Amino acid sequence: MKPTTRIQLATMMFLNFFLWGIWFVTMGTYLGTRLDATDVQIGIAYGTQSLGAIVAPFIIGLIADRFFSAQFILGILHLCGAALLYYVSLQTNFADFYPYLLAYMIIYMPTLALVNAISFKQMQNAEKEFSLIRMWGTIGWIAAGLLIGWLALEKNQQLDQTFRIAAGVSLVLGLFSFMLPNTPPPKAGTPANLGEIVGLDALRLLKDRNFLIFFVSSLLICIPLAFYYQETNMFLNELGMENAASKMTMGQMSETIFLFLMPLFFARLGVKKMLLIGMAAWVLRYVLFSYGDMQGGQWMLYAGIILHGICYDFFFVTGQIYTDQLAGEKIRSSAQGMITLATYGVGMLIGFWFAGYVADHYKIDTGHDWASVWMVPALIAGVILLLFSLLFKDPAKKN
Repeated sequence: MKPTTRIQLATMMFLNFFLWGIWFVTMGTYLGTRLDATDVQIGIAYGTQSLGAIVAPFIIGLIADRFFSAQFILGILHLCGAALLYYVSLQTNFADFYPYLLAYMIIYMPTLALVNAISFKQMQNAEKEFSLIRMWGTIGWIAAGLLIGWLALEKNQQLDQTFRIAAGVSLVLGLFSFMLPNTPPPKAGTPANLGEIVGLDALRLLKDRNFLIFFVSSLLICIPLAFYYQETNMFLNELGMENAASKMTMGQMSETIFLFLMPLFFARLGVKKMLLIGMAAWVLRYVLFSYGDMQGGQWMLYAGIILHGICYDFFFVTGQIYTDQLAGEKIRSSAQGMITLATYGVGMLIGFWFAGYVADHYKIDTGHDWASVWMVPALIAGVILLLFSLLFKDPAKKN
């Protein structure tokens, strides 16, 4: 890969995740403090990510894969996204805020697949090269959190500025996208296959008892995962942690470190142990949050944030590898699409709604009874961990 191409792809990844991370982490705090949204409404707002994930395969499969170059679609989506984000920042009540946010997430979520497609097209050896490009997306998310702290947007209650910053970055990325390497539609001239688009071709994998258990566990584990994305920033702010968004970037830093260590752990532990460690880390994280405070228990809060690397990498990255190995080349894309639709679509949609309901249930005069809130996802993750450990057979031992 040419150095200039590598810089282009790294910049694309950085900006694409920066403009998501700059507002997504603090949106719950913003809605609760500035728009007087209820916890259930906050859950509905975060659920737009899942609705976008459900719609995304249709945009990619029906339009981007068949009619237009990926970089052209990416540019158009981000230019439209810039306008929507700006209008999001102007809204003063949840009823007006939500439609703009939903429209934005429907056009943003397909960009996650588009930036991958543009990157893969330029690579000779994706297994070695992609992680080094994708890493810049995580760095972009970290930079967004650090910028929120540096500008003191949480402290000064100016979180509406996060949407305006994202709008500016979206505008820049939209224009920059037209200068990216050409990535023509890979299936131009071929009829659309609805089954392939939504991953129905991979349904036969569910006949494998092991994969069925993994599939159901993946969907269910996204319910407690949604609690972290939706509630953590509000939780830390209510406890009085300064620059909470910046400190939450330690989770992405941890994710980056463990991503590079994954091959070593995977070779030594195998699929089942990796998945179990990931789920166990989720249980531990929420227990730490339940007992942590800003007096003598700050270390619990930081430990819970740092555990994000193990929570995410050990379960989701391992799951992607396991799915890829089991599916084979013919239905690889369909299998990954089916898992994505089930987890980021259905699983997290349920999780965001349920997290909002639980937070609303434990709302008190001074904020929330966070000890009780966090024990709910801890118990859910614990039950899934127990059932998975009993029912799932390690593929290595089976073979």
